[in-house]
Amino acid sequence: MKLSIFGTGYVGLVTGACLADVGHDVICVDIDQSKIDSLKQGGIPIYEPGLESVVKSNIAQGNLRFTTSAEEAVQHAEVIFIAVGTPPDEDGSADLQYVMAVGETIGQLMSNYKVIVNKSTVPVGTADKVTAVIQQALKERNSVAEFDVVSNPEFLKEGAALADFMRPDRIVIGTSSDSAESIMREVYAPFNRNHEKIIVMDVRSSELSKYAANCMLATKISFMNEMANIAGLVGADIENVRKGIGSDPRIGYHFIYAGCGYGGSCFPKDVQALAQTAKQYGYVPGILDAVEAVNTKQKEKLFELICKHYEVETTTGKGNVTDSLKGKTFALWGLAFKANTDDMREAPSRVLMEQLWAAGAKVQAYDPEAMEEAQRIYGSTDKLALTGTKESALKGADALVICTEWKSFKTLNAEILASNMKDMVVFDGRNLFNLAKMLEQGVKYYSIGRPSIC
Repeated sequence: MKLSIFGTGYVGLVTGACLADVGHDVICVDIDQSKIDSLKQGGIPIYEPGLESVVKSNIAQGNLRFTTSAEEAVQHAEVIFIAVGTPPDEDGSADLQYVMAVGETIGQLMSNYKVIVNKSTVPVGTADKVTAVIQQALKERNSVAEFDVVSNPEFLKEGAALADFMRPDRIVIGTSSDSAESIMREVYAPFNRNHEKIIVMDVRSSELSKYAANCMLATKISFMNEMANIAGLVGADIENVRKGIGSDPRIGYHFIYAGCGYGGSCFPKDVQALAQTAKQYGYVPGILDAVEAVNTKQKEKLFELICKHYEVETTTGKGNVTDSLKGKTFALWGLAFKANTDDMREAPSRVLMEQLWAAGAKVQAYDPEAMEEAQRIYGSTDKLALTGTKESALKGADALVICTEWKSFKTLNAEILASNMKDMVVFDGRNLFNLAKMLEQGVKYYSIGRPSIC
């Protein structure tokens, strides 16, 4: 099938590459000429395991092309996917200007029947808005062309996006059009062979399904972080609690790991956007507001633990805990909001670094994939040193802080800590290590919702 994807960001590029990989004829379009030039050469603007090889392979086979020409993309396709960004507006609602701009462009250029697919995460009612803007564009050029706007939300995890797309749990299609449903079933037939994964529903339910899924997962994380904070106060170990409740099949083990908060491009934005949608309809979304509030506070947890530790150590009587951080250097392992991505959007590491800098401390950071992104965000500053290895980040540091659960961080060599750091102090935002082992190795160890070893 001839398909076009508007947008070559995370969702658009993964969608285009995976659809091309099963034999569809795919054009990806973007307004950024330099980005398109790079993609034509197989350059990938994001880190996603396996994506680069899929893109290069399908470029070579002729299944995947890139262009800045919207006209070429519209004329090429029978199905057009809108996969542009929907960043949060000032009030937390999703900013639909890019989605609407693509809809208007399609209306200005189309001449025959098209299925237009909202792949971007958009608020309930967006399909109606896209329909209206396309109809208006057609009217202004005195043109008549049939089309259907379909909701087809993505359910991709950063770091596992290719597997999620190629072997999906479900394929949600929101439409009331029989012809659009038939065409969408043909698009996804290669992913639907083992058993029926396609779920067809009305457009608004499809739009809400995406938000509901992400908000449910975010709720589990914030709930577990709240339990961790309570565990820390009452002297319990949240890791034992996790095992105790996760064994209940009604709860399960997924998304019940305590930590230093969630980040990324989806959960923070989607919780805020759905809460704002609810308020627009006069409903106060108490749970969603609480999820957001707990997560915002949780991102400050590591700094609180750091302040607690150095307040205990400060004996000068100055009384200002941040005075004891001035001039200290912290090794930081992990900049990305989660492992297997270079995405630092809403990452807990950013909140922590900025708090440390405000207190007069410096940071020596290492991340397997997010170093270039950190350089892009913060530029060159004497407050932040980006190191080539996790070991080099430790040199001369007063303490180690862990923000991301990369596999390479899951072993800790006390001898290396002792030989590189001024003191063996570890603040673990992902609960990676065994308490008894830390005690045995003489590490002063602070984690989330567990007894501290100090």
